[in-house]
Amino acid sequence: MHCFSFDIETVPDVEFGRRMWNLDGVSDEDVAKAMTFKQLQKSGREFLPLHQHRIVAISVALRTGDSFRVWSLGDEDADESELVARFFDGIERYSPDLVSWNGGGFDLPVLHYRALRHGARAARYWETGDSDSDFRWNNYLNRFHSRHTDLMDVLAGYQARASASLDQTAVLLGFPGKLGMSGAKVWDTFLDGGIREIRDYCETDVLNTWLVYLRYEHMRGNLDEKGLEKEFALVRSTLETLDQPHLNEFLSAWQD
Repeated sequence: MHCFSFDIETVPDVEFGRRMWNLDGVSDEDVAKAMTFKQLQKSGREFLPLHQHRIVAISVALRTGDSFRVWSLGDEDADESELVARFFDGIERYSPDLVSWNGGGFDLPVLHYRALRHGARAARYWETGDSDSDFRWNNYLNRFHSRHTDLMDVLAGYQARASASLDQTAVLLGFPGKLGMSGAKVWDTFLDGGIREIRDYCETDVLNTWLVYLRYEHMRGNLDEKGLEKEFALVRSTLETLDQPHLNEFLSAWQD
């Protein structure tokens, strides 16, 4: 089994904002304010359209063979082009099943636009059966295929009014949830130079997503009680071995 639980964190693409609205000489912070104000005027909400986001972190939990890993792609100073390329290179290498929370509604469309922006190649990801027949009826692009499981979408029965947040779903199941950080704080944290904090937060979101997925697989009958406990134990032992402050905090908040 190769399975990627993934999450991205984004900030306003101020380079796009400058070009689009002729804001040369304006600071990043003020360009972002202009972008959100224009969106507020247009739609009544400040959340930017997906093509106006820039990726600053991608985190992945990989379950393969007898191992489990969690990490953020690239180094702290890696640019967006490298992060996007690494993500799609992982799909090219492993052809994994993808697991996300709202990945179909946010993460993957943002990755599509940023891959276009940087000229990233992602042939395996876009395969729909022309070169590999296994992908004809199970690919990454179809909303109802299992090669990508968007847990938020699936658990809500594909009904927007039934969707829940990752934070509340995780807490419902006894998992840690957000631990003081949230997507709404990423831009201010980024302006303050806190890329490490953003990456740490992204990793804990990936872990919450993975743990919810394990419970989902148990509910579906793909894991029995013993198998579920074995998977939980593997995650715990991996985090203990890594011995990093944000992962230790996650472990402490994880209820039995």
